[in-house]
Amino acid sequence: MIKCFIVERVIFLKKLLITGFEPFGGESVNPSWEAVRLLPDTIGDYEVVKLCVPTVFGKAGETVLSFAERILPDAVICVGQAAGRSAITPELVAINLRYASIPDNDGEKPEDVPVVPSGPDAIFSTLPVRAMAKAVSDAGIRSAVSYSAGTFVCNDLLYSVLYHYRKTSVRASFIHVPLIPEQAKGERPSLPLSDIVKGLEAAISAI
Repeated sequence: MIKCFIVERVIFLKKLLITGFEPFGGESVNPSWEAVRLLPDTIGDYEVVKLCVPTVFGKAGETVLSFAERILPDAVICVGQAAGRSAITPELVAINLRYASIPDNDGEKPEDVPVVPSGPDAIFSTLPVRAMAKAVSDAGIRSAVSYSAGTFVCNDLLYSVLYHYRKTSVRASFIHVPLIPEQAKGERPSLPLSDIVKGLEAAISAI
């Protein structure tokens, strides 16, 4: 008598926390959050957990790290809007500097203030940003590695997350995305929201 056994394969997904920002600077939408919220709940080996964060110095990092304490992610990707850019750009480095040319959503406008007073001048991303950019390009979406996340809240958040996880196994990075056409109104570079979502999925598949 032949006995047949069915073996079920149990797949344990890792957890990715991905964040987008609320609108700022007079805009009614922020493409970073609009794209993040449309991502599937599972990409590759990752369960995707999404979070919208305030466009406010300090509060952005506090919000992400407080939420991360509850869900214990294996990786963190923060996404932000970069008006003027025409490509999806994973960020290689964050600098320890807050400088704002416009106020954040709490009306704060810091000038040459460190993110972490005792922190290093710069911290490199710990996710494979070059592979991420290549994956986006291979998916047919414009992409390039960026060497400056600026000095506004995007950089503030990236530095805060990298500093917090610098001695842990949690990997992190940041991705800037262009405006969407309804924001750009034909006057500035943009990408359709569907392309941004597709690009983010490709980037996640490379981590």
